[in-house]
Amino acid sequence: MDIHTPIVINGINIKNRVALPPIVNVGWSNPDGMVSSKHIAHYERIAKGGTGLIIVEATCVNPTGRIFKYQLGIWDDNHIEGLARIAEAVHKHDTKVLIQLHHAGLTTRKAVAEKAFGPSVDPENNRSVELTQEQIDGLVNSFVSAARRAHLAGFDGVELHGAHGYLLNQFASSAINHRTDEYGGSHENRLQFAHQIIKGIREVAPPSFIIGYRMAGCSPTLTDGIEIAKLLQDYGVHYLHVSHGGEKGINPSVPNGFAFNHVVYMGTEVKKHVTVPVMVVNQIKSPERANMLLSNGLADTVAIGRDMLTDPDWVAKAKTGEAINLCVDCQPRCKRYTKPELCPLAE
Repeated sequence: MDIHTPIVINGINIKNRVALPPIVNVGWSNPDGMVSSKHIAHYERIAKGGTGLIIVEATCVNPTGRIFKYQLGIWDDNHIEGLARIAEAVHKHDTKVLIQLHHAGLTTRKAVAEKAFGPSVDPENNRSVELTQEQIDGLVNSFVSAARRAHLAGFDGVELHGAHGYLLNQFASSAINHRTDEYGGSHENRLQFAHQIIKGIREVAPPSFIIGYRMAGCSPTLTDGIEIAKLLQDYGVHYLHVSHGGEKGINPSVPNGFAFNHVVYMGTEVKKHVTVPVMVVNQIKSPERANMLLSNGLADTVAIGRDMLTDPDWVAKAKTGEAINLCVDCQPRCKRYTKPELCPLAE
């Protein structure tokens, strides 16, 4: 098995095992969360380069839970038309496409909303407010309604953003969630919010609709992450995309001889405990390294982020052996996080 081997997820055939992970394109939307022509051209160009799966960037299910004011939105039926243009553009190249559903929770910025709502009050954030039962019910509906819109827009499924310290991750992590009701305490209780969303999506979308979950391998520890992964599988997610847990996640030590970083390591450890496909991500970079993970059974599929942004033909070149324009790891941080056009290797 290598990166060019097809994979089936929830009955949907994906032509290879390479995915573009959901990387936000800062400044390409507007305060209404609408799709721009830049989004459509960007995702079609990646699809044209041969990747089997594209996961569209973190798209907010509620305007009061955005990371920033110009985040792509899926909280209103008015978003469907623009999102449908992304799905259509990607499908033209025999690539499957999902969209990531997101809510920032306690990390919502003041420029977006006066209060930041989450499972519990964050003692380090004087804007933080604990969600009431009524508000939780409303947010479940926000996620489920967003999935309905994704289906209507022609997406093959959704990925729930349960990593990087955002709302779903906040509920799942005992380092953040200190509730004493049915949403706090045990792993099952802390995943109750996610479970309700998953059940709701299955009621508004057809059985073929993929429900993926980007999870924090450390929530807050890797041991917790493994237990969460097993529960998510029981709840019916079709694949797990393992990433990090934000500031409150406790990163595990990587064993000697392991050729990848702690994020990839967490994914390979999660895979040992579940049977649904596991996607690994973070600094995999080259086809050779990706094939190392797949051929050794350490992962089922790989997400290639910045290196597919610097070279959309990553998959096509992996087939021919042509040199790939790899990310140069700008310091102190990726220039794309300020403005995508600032990438020194942007086309």
